Amino acid sequence: MRMMIFGAGYSGQAIAAEALKAGTHVSGTTRSPEKATLLAQQGIKPFLFDGTTLIPALRQEMAEVTHLVQSIAPGAEGDSLLTLSKGDLRALFPRLEWAAYLSTVGVYGDHGGAWVTEETPCRPVSQRSVERVAAEQGWQAAADGAGIPVAILRLSGIYGPGRNGFVNLVQGTARRLVKPGQVFNRIRVEDIGRACQFLIERQLGGIFNITDAEPAAPQDVVTEAARLMGVEPPPEQDFDTAELSPMARSFYGENKRVSNAKMRNLGFHFLFPDYRASLAQLWSDNVWKP
Repeated sequence: MRMMIFGAGYSGQAIAAEALKAGTHVSGTTRSPEKATLLAQQGIKPFLFDGTTLIPALRQEMAEVTHLVQSIAPGAEGDSLLTLSKGDLRALFPRLEWAAYLSTVGVYGDHGGAWVTEETPCRPVSQRSVERVAAEQGWQAAADGAGIPVAILRLSGIYGPGRNGFVNLVQGTARRLVKPGQVFNRIRVEDIGRACQFLIERQLGGIFNITDAEPAAPQDVVTEAARLMGVEPPPEQDFDTAELSPMARSFYGENKRVSNAKMRNLGFHFLFPDYRASLAQLWSDNVWKP
């Protein structure tokens, strides 16, 4: 197996870590030479990719890839790899056996706090979620054309070592915004890596919600992190009067509870099924820091 991760950032590196444990050769792309050095230190063969140009060394590596993970978000112009391949994955990856596309639970849109599953129709609200739905459909069509399974991983709010409520509290950026009835799901980055490896080992394709099992109000998560740290949480703020960027405010326009039952019914075990257990582990094992 030879895996390539396009956009080997926070989630991509967690996927790489699990693949490396399994003895897979892993390469990954990044935009900056500094991040390329970081990837190499983790055992990931780095390549620079600006989203539009495939350098000869990268093309040569792609020709040997058997397992592909696309983690680069699409833009208004579409998905970078689908654009470069014109939808023909075999043109760039002749040995490809399996692919994954990292999407978001944002594709479901707003469901007024109701539960959603992989069968729930997508009703994207934000432009970025509209672009994600188009990319999902493009990847499904391209995979069908290549005769391979593609796993669409719909991820909820990603956190873990270096990116969590403890870091926000230390840096003074934590806020307890209160919008009655609002809940979000979350996912530990390590469980993204483990879920991807689980699907690879079973050669499974389809749509999968990669998320925890306890949708919760965002202010409750901040409160729990502060309790574990032994500090006072920031004061509650009313969402309607809070100063927020348009993007931050748009997240609160979508309210839903996302089910992970499909993955669990396949036999996948989430190491961090809820934010309480996850925060407790980050704190007790002292792995919360960047």
